[in-house]
Amino acid sequence: MQLRLSTNFPPNLPEYSHNSLDLDRVIVIIPVLNEEATIAKVIKSLKQLNLTQIRVVDNGSIDHSVAEAKQAGAEVVIEPQPGYGRACWRGLQQLPSDIEWILFCDGDGSDDLSELPQFFTDKTTDFILGNRRATSQGQTAMTPVQNFGNGLATFLIHLGWGYRYYDLGPLRLIRRSALESIQMQDRGFGWTVEMQARAVELGLSIREIPVNYHHRQGGKSKISGTLSGSLKAGTIILTTLGKLYSKRLLKNTKKDKFLVNDPVLKVLSSLLLILGCIWIIPTGDFRQVGAVPQFWIGITMMSLGFILSWGIECISGIWFWAIAILSRLLLLPMYPGDDVWRYLWEGYIQNLGFNPYLLPPNSPELIPYHTAWWSLINHLDHAAIYPPLTQLGLRILAAIYPSVLLFKIAFVGADLGICWLLSRRFSYAKILLYAWNPLIIYTFAGGAHYDSWFILPLVAGYLISNHKNTSWTAALIGISIAIKWMSLPILGLFAWLQLPRFKSAIMVLLLGTLPFILSAVPFCSTASCPIIPTGSTFVNNGRSAEFFPYILDLFWQPETPTNSIYIIPLVLVLIGGLLYFQSRKNKLSSSLSSPSNDLLYLSEFYLISLLIFSPIIHAWYFTWLVPFAVISRNLGTRLVSISAFIYFVLQHRKALGDLSWYLTLNERLLMWLPFILGCLWMVFKSHLFKPNTSIHSK
Repeated sequence: MQLRLSTNFPPNLPEYSHNSLDLDRVIVIIPVLNEEATIAKVIKSLKQLNLTQIRVVDNGSIDHSVAEAKQAGAEVVIEPQPGYGRACWRGLQQLPSDIEWILFCDGDGSDDLSELPQFFTDKTTDFILGNRRATSQGQTAMTPVQNFGNGLATFLIHLGWGYRYYDLGPLRLIRRSALESIQMQDRGFGWTVEMQARAVELGLSIREIPVNYHHRQGGKSKISGTLSGSLKAGTIILTTLGKLYSKRLLKNTKKDKFLVNDPVLKVLSSLLLILGCIWIIPTGDFRQVGAVPQFWIGITMMSLGFILSWGIECISGIWFWAIAILSRLLLLPMYPGDDVWRYLWEGYIQNLGFNPYLLPPNSPELIPYHTAWWSLINHLDHAAIYPPLTQLGLRILAAIYPSVLLFKIAFVGADLGICWLLSRRFSYAKILLYAWNPLIIYTFAGGAHYDSWFILPLVAGYLISNHKNTSWTAALIGISIAIKWMSLPILGLFAWLQLPRFKSAIMVLLLGTLPFILSAVPFCSTASCPIIPTGSTFVNNGRSAEFFPYILDLFWQPETPTNSIYIIPLVLVLIGGLLYFQSRKNKLSSSLSSPSNDLLYLSEFYLISLLIFSPIIHAWYFTWLVPFAVISRNLGTRLVSISAFIYFVLQHRKALGDLSWYLTLNERLLMWLPFILGCLWMVFKSHLFKPNTSIHSK
């Protein structure tokens, strides 16, 4: 079929042959949103190329885009639901039967349509794309965000599908039958990347042609022109790639089990984790306006890498440790959370001879000892609330050298110690849930929170309980109590598990309280022992991101400001959980029950209940659950490792001058619902309390 040429073509047009397309069988689809300044010029340029079938899809314009398109001679269809892919999909409906080719282009005038004749010279190729990054003009016109995003996406396609694209350009020509075979599913910004990845999967013939590109000729960019648009588009594109690769992996797995260990998944997961860490390094000072949105971009990358790691079934120790250590080293220079200034201060004044339980940072007695960072300490009017063994650890670090870096190294050291302990019992692939977890990595290496000290002895105690070493398990739980109060009920649960061996239960309680008593001695005198905070306004009344107390306050007025009242529902739930656990245990074969399993399930149940009912919640508290999820695979813990970062909207608002420090209902739902629903799903699937005989195997 011969292409009919227009006399308006430039003189340097390529030669056409019998392989050229019949332009009467080509339809142009142009998604449009508020492009009244440019759409008529785009349509005119297309008509000058003898493209007569032009369909403009209006995606909710509030200007005169529709009128301009109709006046220019294009067919106009309306797609009211927003979404680039949705508009493209709408444009594909009810195509004339004689259409063989579909050309997609933008309506903002940025595509250099004079390059189109190159697309029409070879009808043997199924899929032809314009490569803007192959020309200097194209690279210059694209924003840094566009260049980075396109480079990353095409690199990931290369890793996942083995085909090297160079651009995700909007100017693309595809055979109708080829597009139908792709069966496009995306209806948003992932439309282009889905088309390209699926084209490779289906073995379509593909060609990229260097094209020029212009700055948009009018209107406002919906993607690259705004931070939120770029974040949304980038997240959707990476998510789309993850979904497509997962589907491909599952499909191949049905044919060949070995393919599930495809190294591409490990590379993709590792790359996203490291890129995310690099991105968030300069964003740690949340006092700066705009720091939190940038922080979320990096966390999104890390979260995508984390999600992909769930599909890894085999990984070498070298690869595991390389990413685990590198991700943490990258975040050591990151500006920390404000808790670390309190750690530094309390260690510092102990070495000066003062008791941190007696004197808050703003005490007149301590004025001569104020440091350059003293004003960064949180809750200046509150004395210490950390247990005595923690205080001794802070004192030792401050005596060595009072620096944030040293404290971070101490927290990361305990964090990597947890990784090592878990690796002694479980496979590296299984403990990726902890080691490559974005919440874990940020909390200890970036935010400098000391919770890894608390988690380490708990994990050690659980692992030792598997060997029925009751004394050491009790002592290790006791150490965790002396570091953070929250594990005290776990000691009670462990003592309960010893019944009806009464002497064994008493021994557990004695050994479990001994570390606390010994570490408290230096802070006590004959007159008082002020290590338990009783007068702290923060402890008694502080709120910010809690779940059950907030929900209760919505229905029960007046709101009770006293935090201690929520011990009652927590105790009731724990009693109910114990009764349920005992009834389940009685029904199960004794061979499926062990002290290790019992302690695991009860401890996880307690910590989940504690977080739900606690009136004081910070994002890093969810790290307490992650080691237990390595064994239980709790979906709620996995999901909250991502959704917990909603918490940092508090820091974002504070930087803007809003000091209310209180999550809204919608923000709470975004943060909590993935956790709640994930945990309920695990209960429904009978995984939370059902022992698994294979969980200890490597």
